[in-house]
Amino acid sequence: MGTGAQASRVLRELASGECDLVIGTHRLLSKDVRFKNLGLLVVDEEQRFGVTHKEHIKELSRGVDVLTLTATPIPRTLNMAMSGIRDMSTIEEPPEDRQPVQTFVLEHDWGVVSDAIRRELQRGGQVYYLHNRIEDIERTARRLRELLDDDATIAVAHGQMDKQQLAAVMDAVVSGETQILVCTTIIETGIDIPNVNTLIIEDADRLGLAQLHQIRGRVGRSTRRASAYLTFRRDKVLTEDAEKRLNAIRDFAAFGSGMKIAMRDLEIRGAGSLLGAEQSGHMVDVGYDMYMKLLSEAVLEARGIAPPQRADCSADLAVAANIPERYIESSEQRMDIYRRIALIRTEEEADDLTDELIDRFGETPPGVNALIHVALLRGEAGRAGITDIAQKNGCLRYTVADFDMEKVSALYARPEYNKRLRVEAGSKPCLSVKILNKARVIDEARRFAADWGKGV
Repeated sequence: MGTGAQASRVLRELASGECDLVIGTHRLLSKDVRFKNLGLLVVDEEQRFGVTHKEHIKELSRGVDVLTLTATPIPRTLNMAMSGIRDMSTIEEPPEDRQPVQTFVLEHDWGVVSDAIRRELQRGGQVYYLHNRIEDIERTARRLRELLDDDATIAVAHGQMDKQQLAAVMDAVVSGETQILVCTTIIETGIDIPNVNTLIIEDADRLGLAQLHQIRGRVGRSTRRASAYLTFRRDKVLTEDAEKRLNAIRDFAAFGSGMKIAMRDLEIRGAGSLLGAEQSGHMVDVGYDMYMKLLSEAVLEARGIAPPQRADCSADLAVAANIPERYIESSEQRMDIYRRIALIRTEEEADDLTDELIDRFGETPPGVNALIHVALLRGEAGRAGITDIAQKNGCLRYTVADFDMEKVSALYARPEYNKRLRVEAGSKPCLSVKILNKARVIDEARRFAADWGKGV
């Protein structure tokens, strides 16, 4: 809000090097801004910058240290951090004596709204009522006055007000003179009023997941327990993505949930293009597993590290391994869980995903447990140098990358493989082991993979 003369003076001092530190808005990304020797660039609220701004930041930051801050990284940024292209650290310790915001998702009901407002006013607090349509925001304010019988002072704030008007309204809220602020998403960032501890959002299904998390963060900024009511129109049929967003914002209400919300946003929207303009999108052309494999190899190569040569193992077993529709009804969610199970390679990864499934959908059925154990088998067999496992004619046939007769001889000598193990010759020699218990075929395959990997 500085004058033109003040802005011109700052630009001259930046270009000459007289100014050591400058704090500004998107204005710093304008073409007429020149730095004599830029050394550190800090970008706060990174999710609010568009692709054009980020491309300009990229140009500015050649040879410059860059620190970006955000409560909810956009899918592309999060994917880059998880892939190793960017370094990432998280702050998980909440401020002292803060409490998580109670979050409710419900159809809009004026009775529930008025009760929630009255409860907050009775304990001396204030309320944000978010109505994101400027054309009828005054009508909403009048409706609230009628409901509350003029028991409360109500003000309106939106982005089309001039700065003096807006400043006066916000001063009245900060001082406590205004008890209810009917507003647009203008409150999303930069607002810190500890006495406001109830938030009501109309048409919450129209807002993005990261945006909902940011707006919810405007309440609960004191030691009091805050409440957020995310409402949608009565009898409205929500789209699948909108339902996922609202479920996610309700489920992830604890401190440190920003990263979990960003992860869910990544699942819903896709990772986007790392080199192009899309900040979200899907990787269906090559498949998620292949995409992540190629990306991790490229990152290691750029760092001068040779990618690990690990044999991939396929497994074709006669076991009932699937995710039943009655367990996860949504086909998109089922496909997502299938992909995530396929990526499991260690017991720790299996335990983490199992805990999440139990938390989200209930106890895992036998078919899901079998899928996870098959994924573990593929990981263990791959590390042991086994490239293929197939169940056929009562035997498990193992194809190995390097056929070692010493290992075969050592296995022959073990009593548990006596009269069960044989070598099948051919263009690709393989090992065949007779199955003892068809009900425990995965356990037998994992045991053999472990024995072959040990070389005994």
